[in-house]
Amino acid sequence: MRKALITGITGQDGSYLAELLLDKGYEVHAIVRRAAFEDPEHRLGRINHLAGRLHLHSGSLESYPSLFKIVQQVVPDEFYHLAAQSFVSYSFEDEFSTLQGNLNGTHYALSAVKECAPACRFYFAASSEMFGKVREVPQRETTPFHPRSAYGISKCAGFDLTRNYREAYGLHASSGILYNHESPRRGFEFVTRKITSHAAKIKHGLATELRLGNLDAKRDWGHAKEYVRAMWLMLQQPTPDDFVIATGKTHPVREFCRLAFAHVGLDYERYVVVDPRFYRPSEIDVLQGDATKAREVLGWQPGIGLEAIVREMVEEDLRRIHSSSR
Repeated sequence: MRKALITGITGQDGSYLAELLLDKGYEVHAIVRRAAFEDPEHRLGRINHLAGRLHLHSGSLESYPSLFKIVQQVVPDEFYHLAAQSFVSYSFEDEFSTLQGNLNGTHYALSAVKECAPACRFYFAASSEMFGKVREVPQRETTPFHPRSAYGISKCAGFDLTRNYREAYGLHASSGILYNHESPRRGFEFVTRKITSHAAKIKHGLATELRLGNLDAKRDWGHAKEYVRAMWLMLQQPTPDDFVIATGKTHPVREFCRLAFAHVGLDYERYVVVDPRFYRPSEIDVLQGDATKAREVLGWQPGIGLEAIVREMVEEDLRRIHSSSR
């Protein structure tokens, strides 16, 4: 039985990845903060339905000895490094923590694998935010990076570290440059979940407006469940490499709003208010990925469209409201 070790299992991607690996017969281990064990109802909410099927280890990405000990104990066949401070807006507020935490966590994870499980296959969760002020549309694996946030900068550094460990030490280390991917498990701090949850709240009279920043920013949105499958496929390849994972289609934020509000029978223009406070200090207007390489090498392609994603998210937010009102 193959063993996988995941960081960030309590997040959206980690929970879907854990389900995928369990379905494929893996023994799934994960590193979680001690605080999660003290408040499992909230901090482990996305994986509570997998209780008893996971091996959870208390550890911290901020501590190399902690990571080293866990990797040494588990000796995984595959290591999926998903954990990061991933909320871009917050990275402008606390650049130091974002850079230090994201970069050190990746470096510690790579070093622990190199020392304790050199045959382990390593996956690094890169991001389309690395392209930032894009040099070309769409972006592909050869497009130069120009990050415009501390988060994007930290992901560029992690990407280079992963590639360096692959080239210098022969690790089977790959990076997935994932574009925006959503689901009903998306955190409420992200704009997409902010939109769907407010559409549901306004429908039920629990809110009167939704304040957002740049409605014309265009993003390439896919479904998280499909994107974690791409992660797994990367580690099944005989040769490690880097891949853009995207739908190749872009939609403005206002289109996401229109779909969400329309699903509950409302016109978004009556409720959405543009608030300059929510504009980024350095804005990214268009992110559109070219996943040709992933399609040709991995045999991966997306199948769930934006309308279906939005509908699923809104339905989950409506369900939450109904459950809380009982």
